[in-house]
This record gives sequence, structure tokens and C-alpha cells, in this order.
Amino acid sequence: MSDESPRATHDPYAPFRVSAYRRYAFGGIVTRLGTRMQSVAVGWDVYQRTGEPLALGLVGLVQVIPAILLALPAGWLADSFDRRKVVLLSLLGMSLTSAGLALQAVLHADVWVVYTLLTLDAVVGSLGRPARSSLVPRLVPREIFPSAVAWNNSMFQLAGFVGPAIGGFVIAASIPAAYALTAVSSLLFAVLLARIPEAAGVADNGGGHATLSTVFDGIHYLRRTRVLLAIISLDMFAVLLGGAVYLLPVFAEDILAVGAEGLGYLHAAPAVGALLTALLLAHLPPLAKAGRALLLAVAGFGVATILFGLSSNLHLSLAMLFLTGAFDQVSMVVRHTMVQLTTPDAMRGRVSAVNGVFVSASNELGGFESGLVAHWFGPIIAVVSGGIGTLLVVVATAWAAPQLRRFGSLGEIHTKS
Repeated sequence: MSDESPRATHDPYAPFRVSAYRRYAFGGIVTRLGTRMQSVAVGWDVYQRTGEPLALGLVGLVQVIPAILLALPAGWLADSFDRRKVVLLSLLGMSLTSAGLALQAVLHADVWVVYTLLTLDAVVGSLGRPARSSLVPRLVPREIFPSAVAWNNSMFQLAGFVGPAIGGFVIAASIPAAYALTAVSSLLFAVLLARIPEAAGVADNGGGHATLSTVFDGIHYLRRTRVLLAIISLDMFAVLLGGAVYLLPVFAEDILAVGAEGLGYLHAAPAVGALLTALLLAHLPPLAKAGRALLLAVAGFGVATILFGLSSNLHLSLAMLFLTGAFDQVSMVVRHTMVQLTTPDAMRGRVSAVNGVFVSASNELGGFESGLVAHWFGPIIAVVSGGIGTLLVVVATAWAAPQLRRFGSLGEIHTKS
């Protein structure tokens, strides 16, 4: 009789023993390096041209609108066509838009050209996002998928740390070079993905077909899965209100006076915190009492955001940004594991698409909200009020969703599915 426990049998490195996953992971981290470098370059480029916090908010707005409008059709694409081909076309489109950003920087084009190219980039990126997130369950056995999620987040955050840090130095020398390197990174991922046969194929619909009438099935699924809806909603509102990332150029230039290189460090600090937390979670068994841990982590995110907004010291600001990344990572692991493991393959694209709407709304629309509040009341009030709002959301969610407070181990999702 076997008496093995999850703690005794947990192999944190199992995903890397699968060659298809190794290629996917390497391509993903390279692309993430490029996109993070590009986000730093865009923020610095736009703020240097305009000197206006609202212009930074518009960077988020022009990217979130396509993400929201195209999310459900993109989910249908992921469940109706070869997911690998959908992702390949998306990566090629992203490479072209990054090349366009490099060209406009060389030509010193008007800032509206930047917004146009960012909109196009958001279109092609949004159309491929659900298909991309739905590939990983095909690449690894189900029993090691939670570890793959944790490692994906670890590498995602590693690139989020290294990309801005490198980006700060690159854009100090050449903004077009940062955009060009991003274009190359997307191409490299496309080449690697084309060599992963396991990623090819249309979703297994059990003999059915994902018709246009099923586009809204992802929404219906989340409405039936109340705990999952509560988790996604909590994460969305927390980041929507507490996201200070889009105002970092303002803090770097006007409050902390650290310049472009300092901006790179400010962008990197949350990723360092998230990376270390993701590595820790990857080496541990699935979270026990995940609901309580999630609520405490989001509350910690709100407190760290408030302290960052009040800080005028670089070291304290970096420490608080570090903590926001660490706390946010707990939420990401819980959310991603539940979305993928509780959803049938035939619906993964559409459910991932709805999740993508929440993520895009919290990140990009949160950037617009921060820029708008900063425009009228200043960056400090924008950040501090957002952190306070995050704490209020945690209290409201804990009261309205008792099933989330009682939610247990992430490992139980795998065992019951």
C-alpha cells in the first residue's frame, strides 16, 4: 500500500524533462524579455516627448481596448483552429509592429504613430493570447501541470526583471535598438514553436464544433464556477486600482530623480519579487489554504502600493515594488492553475480569453486610470488612493465570497479533475 503524500512525491523539475516544454519555455522567456524591454522604451519615449502623465495612461488605453474587444473572438479562434498556427501568426504580427516602432523612433515620428502601432500590436497579440495560454496543458502530463504553471510564472518574472534592467541601459543608448530587439525576440519564439509538433492541432471538442454561437461559453462557465469568478475578480480590481507601473516614468523623473537607468530598476523590482516568489512556489507542493493566502497576498499588495506612493527614497520605493511583485505572484499562480485545470480542453481557449479580459482590464485599463488620476490630482495621490481601494476590495471580497475564504489546496483541483 502506497502512503505517498504530495510533499513526498513532488518533483519540481518534472516539466523540464519534457523537450516540448523546454522549447516553449525558452521561446516564451525570450519573447517576454523583448516585450518588457519594449514597455520600458515606450513609456520613456512617450514621456520624453510629451512630459504628460496622461500620455502614459493613453499607452495603456490604446492597448486595453483591442484586448477587451477581441478577447472572446480570440478564444473562439483558439478552440476552432490549429492553436500553434494562430500563435505563430500572432508572433509574426508582433514582430512587425515592434519593427514599426523602431522605424518611427529613427524618423522621430509624431506620438500618434506610437499609439497607432501599439494598437496594432495589441490586436495581433490579443488574437493569439488564448491559443498561447492553452498550449501548455498539451505539452506536459496533467499531473505535473501545476509545476509547469509555477515555472512559467518564474520565467515570466525572470524576464520581467532582466528585460527592464537591460532596457534601461539600452534605451539610454538607443530607443530604436530596444524596439528592434523586441522584434527579433518574437521571431525567435515563432521559430521554436514551429518545431514543437505536440503544440499543433485543433482542440478536442468531443465530436462537437466550437461555432460562433459558443463564443460566450467561457463567460457562462465562469458564472457557474463561482470560486473561480471571485478569484479572477479580486485580482482584476486589485491591480486595476493598485497598479503604479504606468506612472513609474513620472516617479523616476520627477520624484526620485533617477533617470532612465533608475527607471529600469523600478520596472525590474516587482519582477524580482515575483520571480523569487514563483521559484519558491515551484519548489513547494501546491498551496494549502489557497483562498486565505490569496486574500492576505492581495491585502499585502495594497499596503505595499500605498507605501510606494508615499516614498521619496529610492531604496524604500524599490523594496515596496519588490513586495507588490511578490504578493501578486501568489494570485497569479492560484488563478492560472485553476483556470487551466478546471476547464476542459475543448473550452480552454474561450475560458482563457475571458480570463485575459480580466487581466488586460486590470493591467492596461489600470494604467489609464492611474494616468487620469495623476493628471488631475498628482501621481502620489493616484498611487496611494489605488492602494487604499485595493484594501477595500479585499474586505468586500472576503465578505461576499465565503467559499473563497474556505478554499483549500490547489493540489485538490488536480486530484478531483
